Amino acid sequence: MTPSLTSPVKCGVRICGGPFSPHLASYRAKLEGLGYTPARVLYYLRLFAKLDLWLLRRKQRLWWFNEKKVDGFLERLRAKHPSVCRGAPSALRVLLTLLRDIGVVAPKRESVATSPAERLANQYRVYLRERRGLERATIYDYSRHVDRFLAEQFGSRPVNLRALGVFDIGEFVRRHAPRHGRGWAAQMVTGLRSFFRFAQLRGIIKSDLAALVPSVPSWEMSGPPKHLATEAVQRVLSACKRSTLKGKRDYAILLLLARLGLRAGEIVALQLDDIDWANGELVVRSKKGDGWASLPLPVDVGRALERYLMVRPPSPYRNVFVRGYAPYTPFVASGPISVLVRKVIERAGVKSARTGAHIFRHSLATEMLRRGASLAEIGRLLRHRDLDSTAIYAKVDLEALRELALLWPGGAR
Repeated sequence: MTPSLTSPVKCGVRICGGPFSPHLASYRAKLEGLGYTPARVLYYLRLFAKLDLWLLRRKQRLWWFNEKKVDGFLERLRAKHPSVCRGAPSALRVLLTLLRDIGVVAPKRESVATSPAERLANQYRVYLRERRGLERATIYDYSRHVDRFLAEQFGSRPVNLRALGVFDIGEFVRRHAPRHGRGWAAQMVTGLRSFFRFAQLRGIIKSDLAALVPSVPSWEMSGPPKHLATEAVQRVLSACKRSTLKGKRDYAILLLLARLGLRAGEIVALQLDDIDWANGELVVRSKKGDGWASLPLPVDVGRALERYLMVRPPSPYRNVFVRGYAPYTPFVASGPISVLVRKVIERAGVKSARTGAHIFRHSLATEMLRRGASLAEIGRLLRHRDLDSTAIYAKVDLEALRELALLWPGGAR
């Protein structure tokens, strides 16, 4: 006899008593905690009931429920009810995470390395995470270039790094660098050098292959950094619609960028516990996980944060900033921060050669220099570890540089 949805539940959804049924209440609480509306919660619970029936009919154990089974269920559901699947992948990801967290579903298996190159690249990722303490985004940025390099050099064959020479490494960089921007190319050579140092540390190679990685030409020191004038920064801030929840959030983000020079990744990582209201300070954590700094919290920034937090959607996460719609989860990367900056700059009608989040960091440093701040003071606020990173702002103060310029031999011309 085919099972049917006969068991009534208070939430308005009937379930068939399949493997998921004991976890209906937990799933509902999870959805509500992530900020879904009551109508959306009910919609997802009905999807939950369909999935429960689907597994019951196939007599499958809950322990082996995984992403592959989710895809199979959605494929069959789309064939019969295309409109029902709207939002389904997101809802079922939440369910799968919940079931894994409480231990009733097998942990997610990492992809199995099938070649020596993949195994070595995975060892490098473990090293970056456990020994270097790098964040997930940084590990991805470095290792993706290493994956490509090893795949092109060795394919499925055994990896022999000792056979590599300056031509192999240089040719790889020359082949890929022109296809992307300077920042991408610089990240590529940094990742390769990091990997070769790892290989030397592990005794895989004895020679310093990192020294054979060519440098990417940089013209950062050839001119002043791109920045916005003070009036333009104010126009951008004024373009934020602070009457809405999203507007309050975006305004607080923009003020952190403009007043304190935070990086987009530092905005993403900011936690509720990092705000010290009593002492008026803000803890800023390094994206690379290797340090933190305590900065004074300006009054206008504190007020913007307070106004946002008063209407911030309820979320189980401790991140200060969450998405503007359910599920109210944190940003997982810095990209959305730069996107919202670009949109506000366009809305303000400000013309700028750069529209990412970093433009405010450059603008802050430039304005500080014009007001008489020293390069050391700017470096401390921006948390530069390399003095050369701060030195580029000296080019902005052209009047001061003219005083240092040597006279032209034979007189001025």
